[in-house]
Amino acid sequence: MLRSEDLERAHVLTDAGVADSVLEELRKITRRPVRRHGTPASGAVPPHGADAVATPAGPCVYVGPRLPDTLGAERLVWFHSTNAGVDGLLGSAPWPEGVLLTRTVGRMGDRIAQYVLAWILAECQEIPAHLDQRRRAEWRRLPSELAEGRTALIYGAGRIGARVGTLLRACGIRTVGVSRSPGRAPQAFDESVTPGDAVARIGEARWVVSALPLTPRTAGFFDAGTFGAMRGATFVNVGRGATVDLTALGEALDDGRVRAAVLDVLAEEPPGPDSTVWKLPRTVVTSHSAGVTAPDDVSADFASCWRAVLEGRTPELAVNPARGY
Repeated sequence: MLRSEDLERAHVLTDAGVADSVLEELRKITRRPVRRHGTPASGAVPPHGADAVATPAGPCVYVGPRLPDTLGAERLVWFHSTNAGVDGLLGSAPWPEGVLLTRTVGRMGDRIAQYVLAWILAECQEIPAHLDQRRRAEWRRLPSELAEGRTALIYGAGRIGARVGTLLRACGIRTVGVSRSPGRAPQAFDESVTPGDAVARIGEARWVVSALPLTPRTAGFFDAGTFGAMRGATFVNVGRGATVDLTALGEALDDGRVRAAVLDVLAEEPPGPDSTVWKLPRTVVTSHSAGVTAPDDVSADFASCWRAVLEGRTPELAVNPARGY
């Protein structure tokens, strides 16, 4: 575990793309100079093509979306990711032993929950069909559906999945959280089940929402077997694209086991013009925009992690590299 003594002596560096407003907040939080990696201590950017500026040896805290190729003489003790997903960090190479990894969630859970609810209500009110009628200059009454009393299975009961569950539950939707550790976030779900138990329950769902991270266990999780157990549910993916077998999803859409799909994340982003995803029927594709991270999210979550380490606690946003989340 990262010791508070190391933190007291640590240099703080950020990725070149971190916003100026975040740098300023990090300086206030840490009460020390904070600079972008490869820039002089003054904060000036070296001329194009110049060598990276050497920095004193010692413990280093790094903030950014990816690990830098080199830190020179710095000894990395903590990496704070500016993203919520860390599969890109953990999938390329073993995580350095003893290095704390934390992530940014911020208000992302609220934004994603709002996104999920918006598409559920749009479907209940036939908004896509009304827009089609408008383009055809057609006037025809369409039936609506009450969301209240229907069931949503939410895969992933972490901070994001819990926010989705809380908002849907407030609208009268019965929420079932699916997690390897049932009982997490009890205020968010009417019921919690394991992935194994969820197989027998998925046929009850009107909506199946995925907020799963990408790990070796979840890669391709939504396959022909999972989609085949659905009985007309709409599938919403706000987790990771590679958790879904698009071929299996297409087959389930074709035969009606999946009523419709909303995909905010894809295994390949952006998808090419010949991608399977563009050929899926009754499917909405959005550009990984359900929960865009704001600069305030980065600084607020870093601040909570900083306080936790100084107090000798493991931050709530710490990632277990072995589990992948």
